[in-house]
Amino acid sequence: MKRHYTQLLQEYLGYFPCVVILGPRQSGKTTLLKGLPADWKIFDVEKRSDYTVISQDPDLFLRINPSHIAIDEAQFLPDLFPALRVAIDSNREKKGRFVITGSSSPDLVKSISESLAGRVGFIEISPFLSTEALNLPQSSFFKIISEGKDVVDLLGNIPVVSSLGHVHDYWFRGGYPEPWIKSSSRFQNVWMENYIQSYLNRDILRLFPNLNKEKYQKFLGILSDLSGTIINYSEVARALGISVPTVIDYFEIAHGSFLWRKIPSYEKNAIKRIVKHPKGYIRDSGLLNHLLHIRDSKHLLSHPKAGHLWEGMVAEEIIRGFNAIGDECGCYYYRTSAGGEVDLVIEGRFGIVPIEIKYGQNVDPRELRPIKDFISERGCQYGIVINNDEKPRLYAENLIGVPFSCI
Repeated sequence: MKRHYTQLLQEYLGYFPCVVILGPRQSGKTTLLKGLPADWKIFDVEKRSDYTVISQDPDLFLRINPSHIAIDEAQFLPDLFPALRVAIDSNREKKGRFVITGSSSPDLVKSISESLAGRVGFIEISPFLSTEALNLPQSSFFKIISEGKDVVDLLGNIPVVSSLGHVHDYWFRGGYPEPWIKSSSRFQNVWMENYIQSYLNRDILRLFPNLNKEKYQKFLGILSDLSGTIINYSEVARALGISVPTVIDYFEIAHGSFLWRKIPSYEKNAIKRIVKHPKGYIRDSGLLNHLLHIRDSKHLLSHPKAGHLWEGMVAEEIIRGFNAIGDECGCYYYRTSAGGEVDLVIEGRFGIVPIEIKYGQNVDPRELRPIKDFISERGCQYGIVINNDEKPRLYAENLIGVPFSCI
């Protein structure tokens, strides 16, 4: 099953001496490494033999292996990063020498940034996008926005790439590759349960040995209910019987380990009173559905939180799509104290694009007032409504509706 990230990895190897691939466990990082040319050597730090070879003397290891080396799950070997800096600086002009991957470590980016600043390119890989899971071509939606094209380009150059049935199947199953490859509902349930236990017992407790396992496990238990909502840290702290700073640490661990997506409030140039608490959701819809004990697509549609679940899945798909083309953008939500809300605001070199997310095919014009106000107040080129319409259509001169099946 082809990944859209393959082209991005090849591009970055031409730009940087080292490329860092970050993402959740079982999202396809190791498989992406296996697509490197045959002369590359791949070492897995979780294998005792590979760990021993590298950890005994990282500087010597990199002198013996000065190029075309990939090191998987490097977060478990922090001494590697200073050695990489020395190795890269010994031949700074040579590109495409090293690839390292990492997951489940909030401190990993900080460690790499401090040791390898200016020497690495970062790729954040996710589980499958919908087009990857369904083996479809990459949508042009993200590049059109990234290149700063106008609303006419969006209207005329984003064909439907998937069916409504495929959309609902992806929404229910999520993006982790292994369940798609095995394609069995029984296997998906077993795999998801084991994934959660591995995340807690192997990754988090290994990286944070002093963490209170029982409290953090209880915290994971309520995350599914919090998904898609505005987070009040004090309320969560009371529910868990712990301090607010500890709750904030828990959220940062969940976000940094790619389980939870923190969406901050968009506060720039605010002319109205706005809600400043962050919003958030569990990143993968399949994992979230498993935690909520949702049995199938029919059960998903009738779930009382279906609106929040749809919004989180679409927002995550948009963020994943920009990551896959290597366009880093800020992601926010916007809500006024009067209740006006824009579900997602993306900001990058292309400007500011507000996005409203609706499940239905038809959209009530009254529901579009907040996004129209946001466009007007901030002079946005256009805004987007993601829904389940049959085709893209204009709601106003600077507001376009785009079906999820187009992205």
